[in-house]
Amino acid sequence: MNTCRAALAACIALTLVQPASAQLDASPGSPVPEGLSEGEGAPYPKGHYAALDQLPDWGGIWFIQRRAPGSGPPPQPVLKGKYNEAREAWRAEVAANEGVERLERSNCSPPGLPRIMQLPQYPYEFLFTPGRVTINQEAWMQTRTIWTDGRGHPEDPDPTFHGHSIGHWEDGALVVDTIGISDLLEVGDGGRHSDQFHLTERIYLSPDNPDLLINEMRMEDPEAFAEPFEVTLSYRRDRNGTLIEFQCSENDRNPVDENGNTLYL
Repeated sequence: MNTCRAALAACIALTLVQPASAQLDASPGSPVPEGLSEGEGAPYPKGHYAALDQLPDWGGIWFIQRRAPGSGPPPQPVLKGKYNEAREAWRAEVAANEGVERLERSNCSPPGLPRIMQLPQYPYEFLFTPGRVTINQEAWMQTRTIWTDGRGHPEDPDPTFHGHSIGHWEDGALVVDTIGISDLLEVGDGGRHSDQFHLTERIYLSPDNPDLLINEMRMEDPEAFAEPFEVTLSYRRDRNGTLIEFQCSENDRNPVDENGNTLYL
């Protein structure tokens, strides 16, 4: 027993005294992104910053434009089968609960795409760096990455709140393609989508107003949607504004029951 322990201790000691370079070499790195070769893309930005001067001016922060009074409820996707049945059940539950929506996930988890791009009270910030566009969102302090370095989507992406986004520029418009969005997230009011959900966006400055940013969204899901769903969003610029800290649980006075539902006192 003591001999085994001594041998184990010796092995651990040898591991700990290895040079730092040897320890780093033993750690495998991430694979080269789909569609790129070693030495290409956003991980190698040197020499590409000058190209950013050719991109449009999206400086400042951006607030989504609220719908005009009297314009009616926002459009909703046309769902089919079990997805439509689930939405109708959700609507009935909300009506019975005096308009309160209960989520099946944490009360502090972000809404994810596409809903997080549609929040009226929280602004967005767009950062351009070689090979990527980064969207900083005040809501939940979320960060969304859109890869513009020519990579493709991974073959089987893990579902996440923002999915996997790739994009390219067309005459001043950022064209974005996103897959891999978690099917636990809502689309529209109470609607859900499948793992085949596909979001495309075309984001550009209004030709009539350089302080207005347009986002044309198109959502497709052959399993959940009866037809593609399109919506156009607009955001107004606050040139000198900055994002402020968002802490979801701060001042949260509503307790949660054993099922994870918020108790309204």
